[in-house]
Amino acid sequence: MAQQIRRNGTTGVRRAAKAQSRAVTVRRARGQASGIIDTVMGVLPFTEEQWSRIWLAMIIGGAVGIAFIIASLAGVPALAHAQVARMAADAGFEVKGFRVTGANRMDEGEVYALISDELGRPMPLVDLQEVRTRITEDLPWVKDARVSIQLPHTLAIDIVERKPHAVLEKPDRLMLIDASGKELEPVSATNAKGMLRLAGPGAGQQAKGLEKLLAAAPALAPQVEAAEWVGNRRWNLTFRTGQLLALPEGADASARALVKFARLDGQNRLLGGKVLAFDMRTPPRLYMRLPEGVREAAGAAAGGMD
Repeated sequence: MAQQIRRNGTTGVRRAAKAQSRAVTVRRARGQASGIIDTVMGVLPFTEEQWSRIWLAMIIGGAVGIAFIIASLAGVPALAHAQVARMAADAGFEVKGFRVTGANRMDEGEVYALISDELGRPMPLVDLQEVRTRITEDLPWVKDARVSIQLPHTLAIDIVERKPHAVLEKPDRLMLIDASGKELEPVSATNAKGMLRLAGPGAGQQAKGLEKLLAAAPALAPQVEAAEWVGNRRWNLTFRTGQLLALPEGADASARALVKFARLDGQNRLLGGKVLAFDMRTPPRLYMRLPEGVREAAGAAAGGMD
């Protein structure tokens, strides 16, 4: 009987030793894991407060996701969506402010005013595509926009602005337009100085075609001060010298005429001379109009030569 008691005692001691060894191993593993996590958290650029928000967002997001899945499996997706929105709002995940970037020329207050109805909306109920569509379609300066959610309560809008390209002369005002002819905002005559001016009915819609035309003669393009779209079919160009060039109809014909004029100007210095206007509407001919006094002198010289 004593021998049996001795065996049980030995077994109990061994079990206790093993249990203690396992406890030490577990504590050591936990310590190593904790050290690794602390090291990783120390390397990442987040403050303790930010880490708390991240963990909170992950926990709430997981709970919301589970609730949504359960409700969806039950066949009530609309109810699930509403429940998710309610939970998010209760947790503070609703729109409380906006962050707008990229608005350099335009007034970013216009963005705030346009989407102010999103304030207080639970984040899951924010339609990012609808917000983006409103911004790009209703604000002339906005060429494109990216809308995203910044948890816990900010709507971020990154704006891509249009670039002013020319000034469109309208009957009652001057308008800034971009290269596509999109009207941006009214501009004063003072602020319009030095910019390319477009005139004539439908000139704004032809801005892209005019840009392509001027690109055919890059040496002349900086010297063009104004362009008039005539009869909805062709351009008259006015240079900074005050001289006018009438181009023929058609994109190809007008481009060829402008290239020819650039070549002639390089050879004979037409711009800055006495000629008031150049007419190339009937290629390959080039007609020139001189001032009255010069024309009479030229006629008298021609008569004397006879």
